[in-house]
Amino acid sequence: MALKCGIVGLPNVGKSTLFNCLSSAKAQSANFPFCTIEPNVGIINVPDPRLEKLEELVDPERVVPNTMEIVDIAGLVKGASEGEGLGNQFLGNIRETDASLHVIRCFDDGNIIHVDGSVDPIRDKETIDMELQLKDLETVEKRVEKAKKVARSGDKDAKKAVEFFETVVQNLEEGKSIRSMELTEDQDILVKELNLITAKKVLYVCNIDEASLESGNAYVDKVKEIAAAENAGVIMISAQLEADIAELEDYEERKEFLEDAGLEEPGVNKLIRNAYELLNLSTYFTAGVKEVRAWTILKGMTAPQAAGVIHSDFEKKFIRAEVIKYEDFVEFGSEAGAKEAGKLSAEGKEYVVENGDVMHFLTGA
Repeated sequence: MALKCGIVGLPNVGKSTLFNCLSSAKAQSANFPFCTIEPNVGIINVPDPRLEKLEELVDPERVVPNTMEIVDIAGLVKGASEGEGLGNQFLGNIRETDASLHVIRCFDDGNIIHVDGSVDPIRDKETIDMELQLKDLETVEKRVEKAKKVARSGDKDAKKAVEFFETVVQNLEEGKSIRSMELTEDQDILVKELNLITAKKVLYVCNIDEASLESGNAYVDKVKEIAAAENAGVIMISAQLEADIAELEDYEERKEFLEDAGLEEPGVNKLIRNAYELLNLSTYFTAGVKEVRAWTILKGMTAPQAAGVIHSDFEKKFIRAEVIKYEDFVEFGSEAGAKEAGKLSAEGKEYVVENGDVMHFLTGA
């Protein structure tokens, strides 16, 4: 599934440094606004210890992990909604993403210039929010005018749309992003049709100094407080520390570095998993001697829909799925062992795939 997250934020907050850690693609990282002029795109592997365990048990010819597309988008400044800086380009690029990783500077360092002259994470967040809200407001107001013309003819659906979009306008004018609104199914469809930016899910990434990694700092506390009001997630990461980790090629060196820093794994691994969760994604596995593979699906997908991710014909010609829970596969050591223990189940078209299911699909001719 071609889903992507955009890394956004003001210039010089650590976006490109973080992107370089996440991806093998190299964005120019410089202490200068707009060093990322074109969106840099990287395809990253989603770290999953379960896949490594299945590889160990099955010993396949190849292993294919889940992947996610990450886009490093040029820094936003005040006035972007009116085309300032790289505003129009930024807003066009962010529209193409499914969710945002909003990097916020939460550390003090006099050597790194802040575009507004001082560190204030709430101000920085609100700067981004306001520009996105203004752009959405422009889009919605145009849609209201169109809906009003249709409503004059007596169209009931158009009248409902006018009422809804006028509520959206009011929220945006009050500085509230659309993702904070409780939407009905019909309203959600209307919002998606307009591809509104502030309706997209967001994860706030607090870029902190290494000393604050364990318990955070006052800047992070402020971000957490304001994020809770809009049901958004928050994660702490030290982009500079992650850059140092990424430079180590040797696995043992990296492991030793992590231990010295008091970390079990690189922070980017946690960030990737959080982004995956943000997009409401889940994983199932196929495990054979030719290939062990992780497959990305949306949570709540049925077995035929999950089969369709492999090939559309699998969904159309679906008969049944043979399912082994990941924990059972590991406990009994193989597909044969799980089957012998009675842990393989045959599931039909209504089966909702669970995270970690090891599956085999049977299809018709």
